[in-house]
Amino acid sequence: MSIELAWLLLCAALVIFMTPGLAFFYGGLVKSKSVVSMMMLSFGSIIVVAILYVLIGAGIASQVGATSSWFAGSPLADFGLSAIAGNIGKSDAAGYGAFAGHAFLVAFCIITVALASGAVADRARFWPWILFAALFAAFVVFPTFRWLWGMNAEGKFDGWLANDVYGFGASIDWAGGTVIHQSAGAAAMALALVLGKRTGFGKQLATSHNVPLVLIGTAILWFGWFGFNTGVHGANVDQSGLIFLNTLIAPAAAALGWIIVEKFKLGKSTAVGAASGIVAGLVAITPACASLTPIWAILLGLAAGAICALAVELKFKLGYDDSLDVVGIHLVAGFIGCIWIGLFGSVGGAESLLSAGSAKLLTAQVLSSVTVIVYSFVVTYILAFLVEKTVGFRVNADAETAGLDNVLHEEGYGI
Repeated sequence: MSIELAWLLLCAALVIFMTPGLAFFYGGLVKSKSVVSMMMLSFGSIIVVAILYVLIGAGIASQVGATSSWFAGSPLADFGLSAIAGNIGKSDAAGYGAFAGHAFLVAFCIITVALASGAVADRARFWPWILFAALFAAFVVFPTFRWLWGMNAEGKFDGWLANDVYGFGASIDWAGGTVIHQSAGAAAMALALVLGKRTGFGKQLATSHNVPLVLIGTAILWFGWFGFNTGVHGANVDQSGLIFLNTLIAPAAAALGWIIVEKFKLGKSTAVGAASGIVAGLVAITPACASLTPIWAILLGLAAGAICALAVELKFKLGYDDSLDVVGIHLVAGFIGCIWIGLFGSVGGAESLLSAGSAKLLTAQVLSSVTVIVYSFVVTYILAFLVEKTVGFRVNADAETAGLDNVLHEEGYGI
């Protein structure tokens, strides 16, 4: 086994481990009577997306060749990874290495779907979520991944977002600030609107039932994120050290920015605020980790943490119940990170407003983000609406009051 293949497999394992970490993070944030239900949405995402990717996702997201389109490849073009099955036993690059690349990409797909589940906490039924997760992966996640990470004949990423965005040149998104985080955030907004508000939303503010669980989840996410950012383009990346460092310092700065805002607003700084700030910083640095010097990464983290700490309050003013702040953190921080590249990026070929005096990259960054956000929101709204009207997405009021753990699964705590 080559070093490159071993590194890719290690990073893929780290990214896969992030979804259980997200389950801990989300599970600690919800009511004690919904913790198992919330965590099951993350594990359900692993179950359905992993299988669906092997069946049709690889063809849609990364099909190589002239028969594939800019929008999406053919679902059956690589059914069961048949396009590379004949290469088993060959060299790393042509054989087992190709499977490793798919293992990494499916890990990205899984967490994108799982992230969106934060918008439906305390009120979504499990099996309708499984149906929605499959539809969301097939019609949103896989196609948008192709826009950024579609493969050319040489096996290199060659999606249209990375080539030419409406005539303004290539956008820069190292590890999925658009197609993972902004897409999940836009989907979360659509889900929140379709499912409606929780009982008591805006009147009685539910607090996190288990803060240590939130912190454990945050630690797992942060640890896994080093594989998330350093592994996506393989082992032979000149900026690997910079990417690793930026993945450490940006979330640290974001946590600082968040708890400073909390101190001014609440008179105290909370552990959940620090954890939320860390996640906001991780999201913001995801697209920008290979394009910023450490100073600009710190400033990005501070800005993302402070802005997201304010953005999560918008749901109360605008009246949408994004239960666990997927919109306020993932959509907002992902957008900030992408725009930051166009403003201040100077590494890895980034020609930003600051480094090159040109707004071309900034324009491409804005347009790529807006395109993914609009597409994800519209398609997700349609899919969630169809699920709600056919099989019923939301639990009834009695089940919500009794608690989803007791009604749908097993109780998380024997009390």
